[in-house]
Amino acid sequence: MFNKFTRLVLMLITLVALNLPAFAVSLPASTPATEPDPATVKAALSEFSSLSKKEKKERIHEVKKVLKQYKADKKAGTAAETSTVLLVILAILLPPLAVYLHEGEINNRFWLSLLLTLLFWIPGVIYALIVVLGDGSLKLASEKE
Repeated sequence: MFNKFTRLVLMLITLVALNLPAFAVSLPASTPATEPDPATVKAALSEFSSLSKKEKKERIHEVKKVLKQYKADKKAGTAAETSTVLLVILAILLPPLAVYLHEGEINNRFWLSLLLTLLFWIPGVIYALIVVLGDGSLKLASEKE
């Protein structure tokens, strides 16, 4: 039984690896640097420090509003997310990591995945696949409002 399962998993990984270039995401030719230019940062800081207290509060409020909108989009599934194929591969190899990357935070789903993986690996994989491939209708009782 274990031999058949091992063959099945290896075949699945091989098939995914052979088709992986088809799912690859191409980056634009000019990717922006991860860190801005120090001169730009100094200019922005000096501009922000020259603002009045009321204008500073308004800018901070705007940033918080944008961040809240981004989190709502991510939760609704409309934000750009990690490739599902890579999450499925991670769900097979390291289930808690796949759940963490999908959820974006350490929550009850992560801890349940970790527990299932530590107790028995197969239930952890199954649960991680359900979380990653699920449509979001499956919620834990503690996450319901």
